[in-house]
Amino acid sequence: MICDLNCDLGELDDLALEARLMEQIASANIACGGHAGDEATMERTIRLAIARGVHVGAHPGYPDRANFGRIEMAMTEAEIEDTVARQIARLHAVATRLGATIEHVKPHGALYNRAARDRAVAHAIGAAVKRTLADGSACPTLVGLARSAMLDEWREMGLRVAAEGFADRRYEADGTLRPRRLAGALIVDPGKAAAQAVRLVRAGGIDTICVHGDTPGAADILQACRRALQSGR
Repeated sequence: MICDLNCDLGELDDLALEARLMEQIASANIACGGHAGDEATMERTIRLAIARGVHVGAHPGYPDRANFGRIEMAMTEAEIEDTVARQIARLHAVATRLGATIEHVKPHGALYNRAARDRAVAHAIGAAVKRTLADGSACPTLVGLARSAMLDEWREMGLRVAAEGFADRRYEADGTLRPRRLAGALIVDPGKAAAQAVRLVRAGGIDTICVHGDTPGAADILQACRRALQSGR
């Protein structure tokens, strides 16, 4: 059983932890100045990705460092398009200087959750990607919640998509992620997270599995998921 593993990186001050996380994944979603990150962290994280053969991706979010991009902001679709475009452009500039290519874009936090249910917001994100990175077949893949409105919108815009599942988050009955403010929203037991990853992939319709870099024990969770997906159990 083979499935891409991804992790949100460039968000933590713990460089040793981020290096450990990078060892377990195929794709890195790199914070690019909205909810977290600056040119120095972007360069550091891209260099780690290059050294380990990990795909480089942009991870734009609401420009709200105080709340780590996890609270929805009152922004118009035009404002969302602009901030996402600026964040992607910052990462693109660093990546180009280092000889790397942005291969995917995954919204962060509250912006991701809003786009999952609001096609107008998803459209704004897709428009930002087209405006900033589209170059014929070089346009990157957009990563979004499996079976959500964001994927439908991006497909209709002619963009490539990857359907995402989460190993370290619990789901509600409607397929959305349980809000972090509710008890049990996080799965921190590596065995349980790995079992969920395998279950999601077996159910079909999943292209990539995420573990958040700031989840307690994230490195152990990623290692357990990687082993489980390789063995199929």
